[in-house]
Amino acid sequence: MLIKVGDFECTEVWDGVFYKKLSNYPQITDWEIRTLIEFIEYEKLYGRECTVECEDHKLLDLIHQKMGEKEKYKNTPRPKLLTECTACPYRKGCVTEYVCHTTSLENAIKIFQCGKLLSALNARNIPVLELKNEKRNAANDPADYFEYIMFAWGNCQAGDRLVMERALGRFPNEEDLSLYFKPGVRFYFKYDKLIKHPKAIYDGVLPMKVKDEIELNDWVYKIVIPMEMKIKIENNIPFSLKDRVIYLENDCKDIWDWSEKVYGRIEEDRVKKSEKEEK
Repeated sequence: MLIKVGDFECTEVWDGVFYKKLSNYPQITDWEIRTLIEFIEYEKLYGRECTVECEDHKLLDLIHQKMGEKEKYKNTPRPKLLTECTACPYRKGCVTEYVCHTTSLENAIKIFQCGKLLSALNARNIPVLELKNEKRNAANDPADYFEYIMFAWGNCQAGDRLVMERALGRFPNEEDLSLYFKPGVRFYFKYDKLIKHPKAIYDGVLPMKVKDEIELNDWVYKIVIPMEMKIKIENNIPFSLKDRVIYLENDCKDIWDWSEKVYGRIEEDRVKKSEKEEK
């Protein structure tokens, strides 16, 4: 796997290359070093070696030096706001208190019926090599990626974008993400709790991912469902989860507006819960 460090549009893995965007290129933070170390260690688990490239040779030398002291950086605390990706017009970065997994109405119904989030491998019962070779694996992700449940930061729109991409069978355009935008169902988890899951792992790209499955009763914090789905989905929601469900009207102008509305509501619920506990 090739790692390219630079001033890209965002951090992502695409077709065998890990594009690592720095928040203040050519400066690199301890957190960014930590994620590079985590990426290399995850890849090593699956027998893939990594090579690091960077146009700034001084920075490249510094990266190699710091990665040689990996124990020093492994426990670097995560910032409250990550500014590698500043595409979000509201927060100008990723807020790190919560992570979420976003899926379609049809998949959400299946999730509620079994009471678990499942990896693609467990949900579809198709060998990982077949999943890897499917047309919808546009990024050419390695086979092992399908053994995990993926998470984005709580205020990120990437999950909804992927749900639309799968529904359309192509990359969504600007109109798809505004005029015709249809949000998915978001399953929210507290970062500090979910990272204690016995099968949670860091891969340096995502906030975290979890192998095989996650029992909703034990781990999920809130579930945000677009109001237009309520009639179709509410009878499938287990009684034990009903008090964690939030129905929200999609009266938003685009995917960014919706992401902010959802995350704002998650924050409101946290504040209300804290105030209630103090009383």
